Amino acid sequence: MKPAKARTPEATVRAIYRKLSRTWGRQHWWPAETPFEVIAGAILTQNTSWTNVERALSSLKAEGKLSIEGIRELPLPELEKLVRSSGYFRRKAQRLKNFVCFLDARYAGSLEQMYAAPTQELRAELLSLNGIGPETADSILLYGGSHETFVVDAYTRRVLERHESISVAAKYDAIRGLVERALRRELASPPATARTPDPGRPPIHSPSAMSTAPRSPMAQIYNEMHGLLVQVGKHYCVKQEPKCNLCPLGPLLPSPRPHPDMVGRKTRNQGGR
Repeated sequence: MKPAKARTPEATVRAIYRKLSRTWGRQHWWPAETPFEVIAGAILTQNTSWTNVERALSSLKAEGKLSIEGIRELPLPELEKLVRSSGYFRRKAQRLKNFVCFLDARYAGSLEQMYAAPTQELRAELLSLNGIGPETADSILLYGGSHETFVVDAYTRRVLERHESISVAAKYDAIRGLVERALRRELASPPATARTPDPGRPPIHSPSAMSTAPRSPMAQIYNEMHGLLVQVGKHYCVKQEPKCNLCPLGPLLPSPRPHPDMVGRKTRNQGGR
């Protein structure tokens, strides 16, 4: 594989988006039926897998408590039991309570009023809440309220580092700014239903009320880019032994990566000298 020509970080981000969106189409993030389900999922997904979050959300749904009113009225010990599968359940149960208290105090318990606030103002308010960092705040903004802000997670960082678009020390907001600048003039990919099924495409969530909700073109692009990078990070750009030879982004790498088998063979040969 020949090394790709040198690109600016912005050009690399655009190339990644175009390649993935044309190859895989829409990923239907975030899988939820209501804005509050997005918020609860964003809080519960901290430091755990989405599978564990789905169990916790299912428990809340089964008890009829996956709502602002449900969290408000539920005693904290009972809430802790329902979200236990998400890990750090005491901490996360309290954060759900804290969010509802914030919503009641600042926006009279109305998500509609909250999401009507200017993006940067609301983002600053969310970041002031205990336990809500930039990734959680931006997930709440983008996926729950269709605000135009990109979500940076560990997958985003890993993919962009390996494509030499950011440094290992890059800060969250610097990465977010890079992606937002790069994608400013891009077009959203067509709905997945309009595409030819690809058996090699990673499995995606079924369309949901929130994943198909109306949003601005820019919010849709940020939504898609984040979901696509999650798929790359989960299935190809893994921490150990990345599958660059199978990944759609392999040809975009600035320098070829050796196949894992070659790395192991080289190590064994060196050890035998």
